[in-house]
Amino acid sequence: FDKKNKKIKSADITVFTRQLATMINAGIPLIQAFDVIIKGQKNKRMQVLIDTIRKDVETGLSLAESLTKHPKFFNELFCNLVDAGEKSGSLDIMLNKIATYKEKIEIIKKKIKKALTYPSAVLVVAFVVTAILLVFVVPQFQSLFQGFGADLPALTLMVIRLSKFFQAYWYIMFGFIGIGVYAFLYFMKHSTHFAHQVDKILLKIPIIGPILEKAAIARFARTLSITFAAGLPLVDALKAVSGATGNIIFANATQSIKEEISSGQLLQKAMANTHIFPNMVIQMTAIGEESGTLESMLGKIADFYEEEVDNAVDSLSSLLEPLIMSILGVLVGGLVIAMYLPIFKLGSVV
Repeated sequence: FDKKNKKIKSADITVFTRQLATMINAGIPLIQAFDVIIKGQKNKRMQVLIDTIRKDVETGLSLAESLTKHPKFFNELFCNLVDAGEKSGSLDIMLNKIATYKEKIEIIKKKIKKALTYPSAVLVVAFVVTAILLVFVVPQFQSLFQGFGADLPALTLMVIRLSKFFQAYWYIMFGFIGIGVYAFLYFMKHSTHFAHQVDKILLKIPIIGPILEKAAIARFARTLSITFAAGLPLVDALKAVSGATGNIIFANATQSIKEEISSGQLLQKAMANTHIFPNMVIQMTAIGEESGTLESMLGKIADFYEEEVDNAVDSLSSLLEPLIMSILGVLVGGLVIAMYLPIFKLGSVV
């Protein structure tokens, strides 16, 4: 595997955006800025991407038009913001805002990934430990018990039967798990209704749900703040926000808000009508609308909820560590007790 030809990540695009902003701010012409960035770029795929953009700009296309040709790396929101920056003559400022926005969104994504990984890790570790005990440890005790010539306790018999079942049909179990994971991922990608139901359930799960809700609100506010600052019409801004919330429930709510705004409704009223935004968010939005400081107020909402997500994930980590140990303790302890019960019984008879 060639590290110099590695996959282009979101962080690479963020660094590129920040570098371009710095050079434009320093007065370096756009084409020259591309050349400098290419020379300092170690990732060959990134070099090719930047060089392609440079060539398009040289032919007379605007930067936004050049970026639009690469939707995999520069989404509609990114291109619209760059276009607004070019038209207003503040491209360097806009690129810096985009880089900061992407950094904050990536931090939230990592926090959410961490929050969802912990419960998954508990299940995987518990399953693996149980499987190892049932396949390798329990059969050893079973051969020992055969020489006892006495009835085994119900708990021990249950564990032995479970061990035999697992040894005989382990491939079927793993097959079902594999098919289940594949089906889940497939329907999440291809079925809007299925993804909607999953997101709805996730938001209702204790501890995890509130974290996902706060993250969605943070992304909603952060995205709307930067698009509003760029001078995009509120309806167009909400279109970009819809795809950036990371949750279908909030994405649908944003679409509903957009439709109401198109009909002349105030943002605060449209948000309240969705019944998913906390009262504090609606009140702060109302203050921003009435005072003409909506961009600043949305930024403050995003800052608050980003910090809330950060604190909640840290609390989740400290909460789940003892939980993992407890679950493993119950599983391993239960199997050990089941295996030693006949030995204790034999000892009491003797």
